[in-house]
Amino acid sequence: MDYETPLFFRVMEYADAADRDVVDMVSGNPDWEPPEALREGLREYAELEPDRFQYPASEGLPELRAEIAARRGVDPDQIVVTNGAGEANYLAMARALERDAGDEILLTDPVYPYYPGKTTMLGGAQRYVATDDDGQLDPAAVRAAASEDTAAIVVNTPNNPTGAVYPESTMAALVDIAEENDAILISDEVYDHYDLSGTFASALETDSTNRIVTNAVSKSMAVTGLRVGYAIFPPELVDDARSRHMLVNVATTRPGQYAALKAFRETDPEYYERNRERLRERVETFTDALEAAGAEYTTPQGSFYVLARFDGYPGTLENVERLIDEAGVAGMPGEAFGDSRSEWLRFALVTPRVEEAAERLAAYFD
Repeated sequence: MDYETPLFFRVMEYADAADRDVVDMVSGNPDWEPPEALREGLREYAELEPDRFQYPASEGLPELRAEIAARRGVDPDQIVVTNGAGEANYLAMARALERDAGDEILLTDPVYPYYPGKTTMLGGAQRYVATDDDGQLDPAAVRAAASEDTAAIVVNTPNNPTGAVYPESTMAALVDIAEENDAILISDEVYDHYDLSGTFASALETDSTNRIVTNAVSKSMAVTGLRVGYAIFPPELVDDARSRHMLVNVATTRPGQYAALKAFRETDPEYYERNRERLRERVETFTDALEAAGAEYTTPQGSFYVLARFDGYPGTLENVERLIDEAGVAGMPGEAFGDSRSEWLRFALVTPRVEEAAERLAAYFD
């Protein structure tokens, strides 16, 4: 089996090696502070007894699973705490394919590239459903593409890279389509705290045994390096997910789980609202500059990415490298996210230098 290194790493390596100052807008690593309670939790943990530095329960600390369950309205036994949302999605896709109810994974175009990569790794086949110009997914198009070969439908809301937020009607329809085809809807909701539109709806709002929801504290608490995520499974799928998690990872970081639990319990809603407001301001600053540069662009409803298209400058890896060398701004090539956005570039608004990056782009494309 051939594995392809994600373009994220190639772009980051190129930017790091550049012989000039570069504004990094490649990966979704928030530049703002994590909750203070999370830092306090890590400090507290450093003083605990030696036995607290040994293996935790493989499926996650019971207190953390109970806290997540209470927040999401599910049974704690449905939850597996994972090494970030990445492992949560891997476990979810594996369980969907292991049901022997098809070997095809329906993905959106554009798509977060780790989903097709995981599909290949797990021996599944990709099939794509195009979103509209705003990134919204038409359930009718998904229904037309789904069949008895469909093992799973994978969606991400709020979305990377389009910034689309799927409304409740879309999520409910996707659950229905999964049920109609004996498939699993896998809803990656890692950006749920960055809904800028007020229209976010979790797949958990539609009761079904044909959906798995994944999430993490990586983005919401600005700690992508902590690696604490979770997946919520239907009761009949959770046992084998636990076993796979144990065989692949044994368990998830115990200090990280402790700190995440403290942050869940003690972080005020104002923390999340401050970060959303920060993003609203950055979106306005960045898109105003793109407007001045004559670019076409998206205005995200959620997450923290903007897609931009400059006339005569398609979103290839070669052009991204040129932009690093000649403008000092590092983004992602649109071709990394599928065919439909190959003319575009994607920029992550997770740097305090957003205005500077926008000015550099405007000057470069003037």
